[in-house]
Amino acid sequence: MQRTLKSAVSFSGLGLHTGRPVRMIVRPASADYGIWFRRTDLTLGDTLIPARWDAVIPSKLCTLLENPEGASVSTVEHVMAALAGCGIHNALIEIDGPEVPILDGSAAPFVNRFVAVGLREQLVPVRAIRILDTVEVREGEAVARLEPADMLEINFQIDFVEKAIGHQQKRLNMANGAFVRELCDSRTFCRQADVDAMRANGLALGGTVENAVVFDGDRVVSPGGLRHPDEPVRHKMLDALGDLALAGGPILGRYTGIRAGHAMTNRLLRALFARRDAWQMVECGTHTGLKLPGVGVVRADLPAVA
Repeated sequence: MQRTLKSAVSFSGLGLHTGRPVRMIVRPASADYGIWFRRTDLTLGDTLIPARWDAVIPSKLCTLLENPEGASVSTVEHVMAALAGCGIHNALIEIDGPEVPILDGSAAPFVNRFVAVGLREQLVPVRAIRILDTVEVREGEAVARLEPADMLEINFQIDFVEKAIGHQQKRLNMANGAFVRELCDSRTFCRQADVDAMRANGLALGGTVENAVVFDGDRVVSPGGLRHPDEPVRHKMLDALGDLALAGGPILGRYTGIRAGHAMTNRLLRALFARRDAWQMVECGTHTGLKLPGVGVVRADLPAVA
C-alpha cells in the first residue's frame, strides 16, 4: 500500500551552496499525490515544483528541479532518498528558499523525524517501475546502468586519487530498511581543493567540516573522522537512491553506477523513459510490496548518529 506521514515535520538549516537559512515542512499528502515541492517565499506564478525526472535542470553539484514558470529548488537528493528509503510515496514539501537545508550532510536527520512521527498506510496499491531491458549511459569512464532484477539493488564504484578515499565498491539490496540501516547516515564528501575552488566561485557557502566529510590527500579533515570506512561510496549510493526516486515510483531493477553523479543518473532515467519497451508500470501486490525500500523500518534500524 502507498504511505504518507502521519503528521507534518519541519526542518531548519542552511543551504549548502547558498549559505542561506531555510525552513522546510514535509506534510502528509493524499494517495497518488506523489512528491511535490512548494516555494512558500514566492508570491507570483506557479510555486509548485514536481519531484520528477523531467523537471531536473542540469547541475554539476546537486539535483536541481524547476517548473515551467522558473520556480526551482535545489539539493533535493538527500530528502528524496529519505522519503524513498522510508517508503513514503506521497508528500508536499513546503520550503521558504531555493535550496533544501543540508543539515549534517546526510539523510539521517530526515529519516529520524519521519520514523519518529510514523507513517500512515493509504488503501491504494503502490505502482512501481519494473525494468524489462538493460539501459545504459556512458561518459568517459563513468557509467550508469539499469537492468532487470526482482527488487531495487544498487551497485556503486568510485575511484579517487586521494589515499583516504581510493577505490571503493559496495552492492546492496535495498529491501526491508537497508537504506536506513546502511546508508542514511553517510555524509556528502569533497576534497579540500574542491572546497577552496567552490568558495572562490561563490559556491558551498553553507558547507563546513561538520556537514561534509572533507579529505586532503591521506587525511580526513572533518572532526571525528568517518562514520563508516567506506562512507564516500555509501553516500554515492544514497545520492543515487534520491535521484532514482524522481522516476515517479519505486524502481524494480538493478542500478549500477561507476563514477556516476547526479547528472548521469538523470540522463539514465531520460534514456529509460525514451524506450517504452525497457520498462513497465506494475501494481505491487503483497509479495512485491514487501521488497520495496522502507517496508518494515523501525526505530531500532536507525543508526546511532540519527
